[in-house]
Amino acid sequence: MRAWFIAVLLALAALCSAKASRVLELSDRFLDVRHEGQWLVMFYAPWCAYCKRTEPIWAHVAQALHNTNVRVARLDCTRFPSVAQEFKINGYPTIIFIKGNDEFVYNGDRSKEDILNYVLRMSGPPVQLVTRPESVDMLKSSHALFFIYVGPESGILWDTYYAAAEHFQPHGFFYVTGVELASQHFEINHTPTVIVYKEENHYHFPYAKAANEMDPLQVNETIYHWINVERFTTFPKVTRNNIHQMMKTKKWLVLAVVEENKLNEVAAHELEFRDMVERVIRKNRKKYHDRFQFGWIGDPDIAHSIVMDALPTPHIIVINSTTQEHHIPEDDPLQMTPQALHLFLESVHKQTATIYGGNSYLVRIYRAYFEAKKSLKDMWRGNPVLTSVLFGLPLGFLSLILYSIFCGDCLDAPEEDEDESHEKKE
Repeated sequence: MRAWFIAVLLALAALCSAKASRVLELSDRFLDVRHEGQWLVMFYAPWCAYCKRTEPIWAHVAQALHNTNVRVARLDCTRFPSVAQEFKINGYPTIIFIKGNDEFVYNGDRSKEDILNYVLRMSGPPVQLVTRPESVDMLKSSHALFFIYVGPESGILWDTYYAAAEHFQPHGFFYVTGVELASQHFEINHTPTVIVYKEENHYHFPYAKAANEMDPLQVNETIYHWINVERFTTFPKVTRNNIHQMMKTKKWLVLAVVEENKLNEVAAHELEFRDMVERVIRKNRKKYHDRFQFGWIGDPDIAHSIVMDALPTPHIIVINSTTQEHHIPEDDPLQMTPQALHLFLESVHKQTATIYGGNSYLVRIYRAYFEAKKSLKDMWRGNPVLTSVLFGLPLGFLSLILYSIFCGDCLDAPEEDEDESHEKKE
Protein backbone atom coordinates (compact mmCIF):
# COMPACT_ATOMS: atom_id res chain seq x y z
CA MET A 1 0.00 0.00 0.00
CA ARG A 2 2.78 2.38 0.95
CA ALA A 3 4.69 1.56 -2.24
CA TRP A 4 1.57 2.24 -4.29
CA PHE A 5 1.11 5.61 -2.55
CA ILE A 6 4.73 6.58 -3.23
CA ALA A 7 4.35 5.56 -6.87
CA VAL A 8 1.29 7.80 -7.22
CA LEU A 9 3.17 10.72 -5.66
CA LEU A 10 6.09 10.19 -8.02
CA ALA A 11 3.72 10.07 -11.00
CA LEU A 12 2.05 13.30 -9.91
CA ALA A 13 5.45 14.93 -9.39
CA ALA A 14 6.53 13.82 -12.86
CA LEU A 15 3.32 15.20 -14.33
CA CYS A 16 3.81 18.54 -12.58
CA SER A 17 7.43 18.63 -13.74
CA ALA A 18 6.35 17.90 -17.31
CA LYS A 19 3.84 20.72 -17.19
CA ALA A 20 6.40 23.10 -15.72
CA SER A 21 8.84 22.17 -18.48
CA ARG A 22 6.43 23.59 -21.07
CA VAL A 23 7.90 27.01 -20.24
CA LEU A 24 11.21 27.46 -22.05
CA GLU A 25 14.03 29.09 -20.06
CA LEU A 26 15.83 31.53 -22.36
CA SER A 27 19.36 32.92 -22.36
CA ASP A 28 21.14 35.68 -24.30
CA ARG A 29 21.15 33.36 -27.33
CA PHE A 30 17.48 34.21 -27.73
CA LEU A 31 18.53 37.40 -29.55
CA ASP A 32 19.72 35.24 -32.44
CA VAL A 33 16.41 33.37 -32.90
CA ARG A 34 13.74 35.82 -31.71
CA HIS A 35 12.54 36.54 -35.27
CA GLU A 36 11.96 32.85 -36.01
CA GLY A 37 8.31 31.95 -35.46
CA GLN A 38 6.05 33.26 -32.71
CA TRP A 39 7.07 33.74 -29.08
CA LEU A 40 5.29 34.70 -25.89
CA VAL A 41 7.99 35.73 -23.43
CA MET A 42 7.79 36.85 -19.81
CA PHE A 43 10.75 38.99 -18.76
CA TYR A 44 11.14 38.63 -15.00
CA ALA A 45 13.41 39.06 -11.99
CA PRO A 46 13.73 36.36 -9.29
CA TRP A 47 13.12 38.85 -6.46
CA CYS A 48 9.92 40.28 -8.02
CA ALA A 49 6.79 39.35 -6.02
CA TYR A 50 4.50 40.03 -9.01
CA CYS A 51 6.60 37.65 -11.12
CA LYS A 52 6.22 34.91 -8.52
CA ARG A 53 2.45 35.37 -8.54
CA THR A 54 2.42 35.13 -12.34
CA GLU A 55 4.53 31.93 -12.49
CA PRO A 56 1.68 29.39 -11.95
CA ILE A 57 -0.52 31.25 -14.45
CA TRP A 58 2.38 31.26 -16.91
CA ALA A 59 2.75 27.49 -16.53
CA HIS A 60 -0.96 27.01 -17.35
CA VAL A 61 -0.65 29.29 -20.38
CA ALA A 62 2.34 27.29 -21.63
CA GLN A 63 0.42 24.05 -21.17
CA ALA A 64 -2.58 25.41 -23.10
CA LEU A 65 -0.38 26.60 -25.99
CA HIS A 66 1.86 23.53 -26.07
CA ASN A 67 0.44 22.13 -29.33
CA THR A 68 0.33 25.50 -31.15
CA ASN A 69 2.90 27.47 -33.11
CA VAL A 70 3.43 29.86 -30.17
CA ARG A 71 6.39 29.06 -27.93
CA VAL A 72 5.96 30.20 -24.33
CA ALA A 73 9.17 31.16 -22.54
CA ARG A 74 10.65 33.33 -19.83
CA LEU A 75 13.93 35.17 -19.37
CA ASP A 76 15.74 36.19 -16.18
CA CYS A 77 16.69 39.84 -16.72
CA THR A 78 19.13 39.83 -13.78
CA ARG A 79 21.22 37.13 -15.49
CA PHE A 80 20.92 38.54 -19.02
CA PRO A 81 20.69 42.35 -18.72
CA SER A 82 21.79 42.82 -22.34
CA VAL A 83 18.61 41.07 -23.52
CA ALA A 84 16.48 43.19 -21.18
CA GLN A 85 18.15 46.31 -22.54
CA GLU A 86 17.53 45.19 -26.12
CA PHE A 87 13.79 44.78 -25.42
CA LYS A 88 13.69 48.00 -23.32
CA ILE A 89 12.36 46.25 -20.22
CA ASN A 90 11.52 48.84 -17.54
CA GLY A 91 9.40 46.79 -15.14
CA TYR A 92 8.73 43.23 -14.04
CA PRO A 93 7.10 41.14 -15.23
CA THR A 94 6.89 42.40 -18.81
CA ILE A 95 5.09 40.13 -21.27
CA ILE A 96 5.90 40.51 -24.97
CA PHE A 97 4.39 38.68 -27.93
CA ILE A 98 6.87 38.39 -30.81
CA LYS A 99 5.73 37.59 -34.34
CA GLY A 100 8.52 37.77 -36.88
CA ASN A 101 9.94 41.28 -36.73
CA ASP A 102 6.98 42.66 -34.78
CA GLU A 103 6.88 42.97 -31.00
CA PHE A 104 3.76 43.67 -28.94
CA VAL A 105 3.80 44.41 -25.20
CA TYR A 106 0.88 42.84 -23.34
CA ASN A 107 -0.88 45.28 -21.00
CA GLY A 108 -3.96 43.25 -20.08
CA ASP A 109 -4.91 41.40 -16.92
CA ARG A 110 -2.62 38.61 -15.74
CA SER A 111 -5.18 35.82 -15.98
CA LYS A 112 -4.92 32.66 -18.06
CA GLU A 113 -8.07 33.45 -20.05
CA ASP A 114 -7.05 37.03 -20.89
CA ILE A 115 -3.53 36.04 -21.93
CA LEU A 116 -4.77 33.17 -24.12
CA ASN A 117 -7.33 35.45 -25.82
CA TYR A 118 -4.55 37.96 -26.48
CA VAL A 119 -2.37 35.28 -28.08
CA LEU A 120 -5.32 34.04 -30.13
CA ARG A 121 -5.86 37.53 -31.51
CA MET A 122 -2.23 38.42 -32.13
CA SER A 123 -1.12 35.11 -33.66
CA GLY A 124 -3.54 35.46 -36.58
CA PRO A 125 -4.28 38.20 -39.13
CA PRO A 126 -5.99 41.43 -37.92
CA VAL A 127 -9.25 40.38 -39.66
CA GLN A 128 -10.14 36.69 -39.84
CA LEU A 129 -12.41 35.27 -42.54
CA VAL A 130 -15.56 33.39 -41.49
CA THR A 131 -16.89 30.98 -44.15
CA ARG A 132 -19.13 28.49 -42.29
CA PRO A 133 -22.47 29.20 -40.56
CA GLU A 134 -21.53 27.13 -37.51
CA SER A 135 -18.42 29.27 -37.07
CA VAL A 136 -20.57 32.32 -36.22
CA ASP A 137 -22.42 30.31 -33.57
CA MET A 138 -19.06 29.27 -32.14
CA LEU A 139 -17.90 32.90 -32.06
CA LYS A 140 -21.07 33.93 -30.23
CA SER A 141 -20.55 31.27 -27.60
CA SER A 142 -16.83 31.91 -27.10
CA HIS A 143 -16.67 35.73 -27.31
CA ALA A 144 -18.78 38.15 -25.30
CA LEU A 145 -17.88 40.82 -27.86
CA PHE A 146 -16.52 40.87 -31.42
CA PHE A 147 -16.70 42.96 -34.61
CA ILE A 148 -17.65 41.59 -38.02
CA TYR A 149 -17.61 43.22 -41.46
CA VAL A 150 -20.32 42.11 -43.89
CA GLY A 151 -19.86 42.66 -47.63
CA PRO A 152 -17.19 42.66 -50.35
CA GLU A 153 -13.60 43.22 -49.23
CA SER A 154 -13.17 46.47 -51.14
CA GLY A 155 -14.15 50.12 -50.85
CA ILE A 156 -13.74 52.88 -48.27
CA LEU A 157 -15.55 51.11 -45.45
CA TRP A 158 -13.52 47.92 -45.85
CA ASP A 159 -10.20 49.80 -46.00
CA THR A 160 -10.95 51.83 -42.87
CA TYR A 161 -12.30 48.79 -41.03
CA TYR A 162 -9.16 46.79 -41.78
CA ALA A 163 -6.90 49.66 -40.67
CA ALA A 164 -8.88 50.02 -37.44
CA ALA A 165 -8.64 46.25 -36.86
CA GLU A 166 -4.85 46.44 -37.17
CA HIS A 167 -4.80 49.19 -34.53
CA PHE A 168 -7.21 47.54 -32.08
CA GLN A 169 -6.09 43.93 -32.63
CA PRO A 170 -4.53 43.71 -29.12
CA HIS A 171 -7.90 44.62 -27.60
CA GLY A 172 -10.59 42.86 -29.66
CA PHE A 173 -11.60 40.24 -32.23
CA PHE A 174 -12.33 41.28 -35.84
CA TYR A 175 -13.90 39.15 -38.57
CA VAL A 176 -15.27 39.40 -42.11
CA THR A 177 -17.98 37.36 -43.83
CA GLY A 178 -20.39 37.41 -46.76
CA VAL A 179 -23.95 38.74 -46.83
CA GLU A 180 -25.62 35.34 -47.25
CA LEU A 181 -23.94 33.84 -44.21
CA ALA A 182 -24.36 36.96 -42.05
CA SER A 183 -28.10 37.13 -42.83
CA GLN A 184 -28.57 33.82 -41.03
CA HIS A 185 -27.36 35.34 -37.76
CA PHE A 186 -27.86 39.11 -37.92
CA GLU A 187 -30.42 41.58 -39.20
CA ILE A 188 -28.89 42.98 -42.40
CA ASN A 189 -30.63 45.98 -44.00
CA HIS A 190 -27.82 47.13 -46.29
CA THR A 191 -24.27 46.23 -47.26
CA PRO A 192 -21.47 46.77 -46.72
CA THR A 193 -21.85 47.19 -42.96
CA VAL A 194 -19.93 46.66 -39.74
CA ILE A 195 -21.57 44.94 -36.77
CA VAL A 196 -20.52 44.66 -33.16
CA TYR A 197 -21.86 41.60 -31.37
CA LYS A 198 -22.10 42.39 -27.67
CA GLU A 199 -23.67 40.23 -24.97
CA GLU A 200 -26.20 38.44 -27.19
CA ASN A 201 -27.18 41.62 -29.07
CA HIS A 202 -25.77 43.23 -32.19
CA TYR A 203 -25.46 46.88 -33.28
CA HIS A 204 -24.54 48.38 -36.66
CA PHE A 205 -21.98 51.04 -37.41
CA PRO A 206 -24.35 54.02 -37.81
CA TYR A 207 -22.56 55.57 -40.82
CA ALA A 208 -22.09 52.39 -42.87
CA LYS A 209 -24.83 53.21 -45.40
CA ALA A 210 -23.36 56.62 -46.23
CA ALA A 211 -19.70 55.56 -46.06
CA ASN A 212 -19.10 55.52 -49.83
CA GLU A 213 -20.44 59.08 -50.11
CA MET A 214 -18.38 60.45 -47.22
CA ASP A 215 -14.83 61.74 -47.21
CA PRO A 216 -12.38 58.85 -46.48
CA LEU A 217 -10.82 60.78 -43.58
CA GLN A 218 -14.25 61.28 -42.05
CA VAL A 219 -15.10 57.58 -42.38
CA ASN A 220 -11.74 56.68 -40.86
CA GLU A 221 -12.29 59.01 -37.89
CA THR A 222 -15.85 57.87 -37.21
CA ILE A 223 -15.13 54.14 -37.40
CA TYR A 224 -12.08 54.48 -35.13
CA HIS A 225 -14.22 56.34 -32.59
CA TRP A 226 -17.09 53.85 -32.88
CA ILE A 227 -14.85 50.80 -32.40
CA ASN A 228 -12.97 52.50 -29.56
CA VAL A 229 -16.27 53.11 -27.74
CA GLU A 230 -17.95 49.78 -28.53
CA ARG A 231 -15.00 47.51 -27.64
CA PHE A 232 -16.16 47.32 -24.01
CA THR A 233 -19.08 45.33 -22.67
CA THR A 234 -21.95 47.10 -20.92
CA PHE A 235 -20.78 46.51 -17.35
CA PRO A 236 -17.19 45.14 -17.31
CA LYS A 237 -14.98 44.56 -14.32
CA VAL A 238 -12.49 47.44 -14.08
CA THR A 239 -8.88 46.74 -13.11
CA ARG A 240 -5.64 48.72 -13.01
CA ASN A 241 -4.81 47.33 -16.44
CA ASN A 242 -7.98 48.15 -18.38
CA ILE A 243 -9.04 51.40 -16.74
CA HIS A 244 -6.51 53.32 -18.86
CA GLN A 245 -8.05 51.85 -22.01
CA MET A 246 -11.55 52.79 -20.82
CA MET A 247 -10.40 56.37 -20.25
CA LYS A 248 -9.69 56.58 -23.99
CA THR A 249 -13.43 56.44 -24.74
CA LYS A 250 -13.64 60.11 -23.62
CA LYS A 251 -16.87 59.29 -21.80
CA TRP A 252 -17.79 59.63 -18.15
CA LEU A 253 -16.82 56.40 -16.39
CA VAL A 254 -19.47 55.32 -13.89
CA LEU A 255 -17.87 52.82 -11.51
CA ALA A 256 -19.63 50.83 -8.82
CA VAL A 257 -17.07 50.15 -6.07
CA VAL A 258 -17.31 46.95 -4.03
CA GLU A 259 -14.74 44.80 -2.25
CA GLU A 260 -13.86 41.26 -3.30
CA ASN A 261 -12.20 38.85 -0.91
CA LYS A 262 -9.41 36.45 -1.87
CA LEU A 263 -11.97 34.06 -3.35
CA ASN A 264 -13.42 36.85 -5.54
CA GLU A 265 -16.57 36.90 -3.43
CA VAL A 266 -18.56 40.05 -2.64
CA ALA A 267 -20.61 40.66 0.50
CA ALA A 268 -24.37 40.31 0.02
CA HIS A 269 -25.25 43.99 0.63
CA GLU A 270 -22.48 45.16 -1.72
CA LEU A 271 -23.53 42.66 -4.37
CA GLU A 272 -27.08 43.98 -4.16
CA PHE A 273 -25.81 47.53 -4.74
CA ARG A 274 -23.71 46.47 -7.73
CA ASP A 275 -26.64 44.57 -9.26
CA MET A 276 -28.90 47.59 -8.82
CA VAL A 277 -26.47 49.79 -10.78
CA GLU A 278 -26.19 47.14 -13.51
CA ARG A 279 -29.97 46.80 -13.86
CA VAL A 280 -30.38 50.56 -14.23
CA ILE A 281 -27.86 50.92 -17.03
CA ARG A 282 -28.99 47.83 -18.93
CA LYS A 283 -32.60 49.04 -18.93
CA ASN A 284 -31.52 52.52 -20.04
CA ARG A 285 -28.76 51.75 -22.55
CA LYS A 286 -30.11 54.10 -25.23
CA LYS A 287 -30.30 56.96 -22.76
CA TYR A 288 -26.79 56.63 -21.31
CA HIS A 289 -24.68 54.77 -23.88
CA ASP A 290 -23.43 57.83 -25.79
CA ARG A 291 -22.36 59.68 -22.64
CA PHE A 292 -21.39 57.09 -20.04
CA GLN A 293 -19.29 53.93 -19.83
CA PHE A 294 -20.24 51.79 -16.85
CA GLY A 295 -18.26 49.21 -14.92
CA TRP A 296 -17.50 47.89 -11.44
CA ILE A 297 -14.38 47.75 -9.28
CA GLY A 298 -13.61 44.83 -6.97
CA ASP A 299 -10.41 46.36 -5.56
CA PRO A 300 -11.16 49.46 -3.41
CA ASP A 301 -7.49 50.53 -3.64
CA ILE A 302 -8.16 51.60 -7.23
CA ALA A 303 -10.98 53.83 -6.01
CA HIS A 304 -8.76 55.22 -3.24
CA SER A 305 -6.16 56.23 -5.81
CA ILE A 306 -8.84 58.00 -7.85
CA VAL A 307 -10.38 60.02 -5.00
CA MET A 308 -7.07 60.28 -3.08
CA ASP A 309 -8.82 59.25 0.10
CA ALA A 310 -10.30 56.21 1.81
CA LEU A 311 -13.68 55.35 0.32
CA PRO A 312 -16.17 53.05 2.08
CA THR A 313 -17.80 50.26 0.11
CA PRO A 314 -20.14 49.99 -1.62
CA HIS A 315 -19.87 53.33 -3.37
CA ILE A 316 -20.09 54.93 -6.78
CA ILE A 317 -17.63 57.20 -8.63
CA VAL A 318 -18.06 59.07 -11.90
CA ILE A 319 -14.81 60.07 -13.63
CA ASN A 320 -14.52 62.66 -16.38
CA SER A 321 -12.03 60.90 -18.67
CA THR A 322 -10.96 64.14 -20.36
CA THR A 323 -10.28 66.30 -17.28
CA GLN A 324 -9.51 63.62 -14.63
CA GLU A 325 -12.16 65.22 -12.41
CA HIS A 326 -14.52 62.97 -10.49
CA HIS A 327 -17.91 63.08 -8.79
CA ILE A 328 -19.28 61.09 -5.84
CA PRO A 329 -22.88 61.20 -4.60
CA GLU A 330 -23.66 63.12 -1.43
CA ASP A 331 -26.23 60.52 -0.36
CA ASP A 332 -25.37 57.24 1.33
CA PRO A 333 -24.89 54.73 -1.54
CA LEU A 334 -26.55 51.99 0.51
CA GLN A 335 -29.72 54.08 0.52
CA MET A 336 -29.47 54.93 -3.19
CA THR A 337 -32.47 53.95 -5.29
CA PRO A 338 -32.60 53.64 -9.10
CA GLN A 339 -34.36 57.02 -9.23
CA ALA A 340 -31.62 58.61 -7.11
CA LEU A 341 -29.00 57.12 -9.43
CA HIS A 342 -30.80 58.65 -12.44
CA LEU A 343 -30.80 62.07 -10.75
CA PHE A 344 -27.11 61.78 -9.85
CA LEU A 345 -26.11 60.87 -13.42
CA GLU A 346 -28.24 63.71 -14.77
CA SER A 347 -26.50 66.17 -12.44
CA VAL A 348 -23.13 64.91 -13.66
CA HIS A 349 -24.16 65.37 -17.28
CA LYS A 350 -25.42 68.92 -16.60
CA GLN A 351 -22.25 69.65 -14.58
CA THR A 352 -24.22 70.61 -11.47
CA ALA A 353 -22.70 67.82 -9.34
CA THR A 354 -19.85 68.71 -7.00
CA ILE A 355 -16.46 68.38 -8.73
CA TYR A 356 -13.39 66.85 -7.09
CA GLY A 357 -9.86 66.14 -8.26
CA GLY A 358 -8.69 67.23 -11.68
CA ASN A 359 -5.30 67.56 -13.28
CA SER A 360 -4.02 70.85 -11.90
CA TYR A 361 -0.45 71.27 -10.64
CA LEU A 362 -1.45 71.21 -6.96
CA VAL A 363 -3.66 68.14 -7.44
CA ARG A 364 -0.82 66.29 -9.17
CA ILE A 365 1.53 67.12 -6.28
CA TYR A 366 -0.99 65.87 -3.74
CA ARG A 367 -1.66 62.75 -5.82
CA ALA A 368 2.09 61.96 -5.88
CA TYR A 369 2.23 62.45 -2.09
CA PHE A 370 -0.84 60.23 -1.59
CA GLU A 371 0.53 57.43 -3.77
CA ALA A 372 3.94 57.57 -2.05
CA LYS A 373 2.32 57.40 1.39
CA LYS A 374 0.06 54.54 0.28
CA SER A 375 2.99 52.60 -1.20
CA LEU A 376 4.96 53.01 2.03
CA LYS A 377 2.02 51.73 4.10
CA ASP A 378 1.61 48.74 1.77
CA MET A 379 5.32 47.95 2.06
CA TRP A 380 5.14 48.13 5.84
CA ARG A 381 2.12 45.82 5.99
CA GLY A 382 3.73 43.36 3.59
CA ASN A 383 7.23 43.24 5.11
CA PRO A 384 7.97 45.60 8.04
CA VAL A 385 11.52 44.26 8.51
CA LEU A 386 12.54 44.87 4.91
CA THR A 387 10.88 48.31 4.95
CA SER A 388 12.80 49.23 8.11
CA VAL A 389 16.07 48.14 6.50
CA LEU A 390 15.40 49.95 3.22
CA PHE A 391 14.57 53.25 4.90
CA GLY A 392 16.44 52.84 8.20
CA LEU A 393 19.92 52.31 6.77
CA PRO A 394 19.93 55.41 4.50
CA LEU A 395 18.51 57.53 7.33
CA GLY A 396 21.14 56.14 9.72
CA PHE A 397 24.00 56.99 7.34
CA LEU A 398 22.51 60.43 6.71
CA SER A 399 22.33 61.05 10.47
CA LEU A 400 25.99 60.09 10.90
CA ILE A 401 27.05 62.40 8.05
CA LEU A 402 25.06 65.32 9.44
CA TYR A 403 26.38 64.64 12.94
CA SER A 404 29.98 64.63 11.74
CA ILE A 405 29.46 67.87 9.79
CA PHE A 406 27.66 69.93 12.42
CA CYS A 407 28.98 68.42 15.64
CA GLY A 408 32.65 67.94 14.73
CA ASP A 409 33.58 71.46 15.93
CA CYS A 410 31.79 70.89 19.23
CA LEU A 411 33.95 67.86 19.95
CA ASP A 412 37.16 69.73 19.11
CA ALA A 413 36.35 72.88 21.13
CA PRO A 414 37.15 71.56 24.64
CA GLU A 415 40.59 70.40 23.50
CA GLU A 416 41.46 73.91 22.24
CA ASP A 417 40.28 75.53 25.47
CA GLU A 418 42.34 73.04 27.46
CA ASP A 419 45.47 73.90 25.47
CA GLU A 420 44.96 77.64 26.03
CA SER A 421 44.51 77.28 29.79
CA HIS A 422 47.62 75.10 29.98
CA GLU A 423 49.69 77.80 28.20
CA LYS A 424 48.47 80.47 30.63
CA LYS A 425 49.54 78.40 33.62
CA GLU A 426 53.03 78.02 32.22
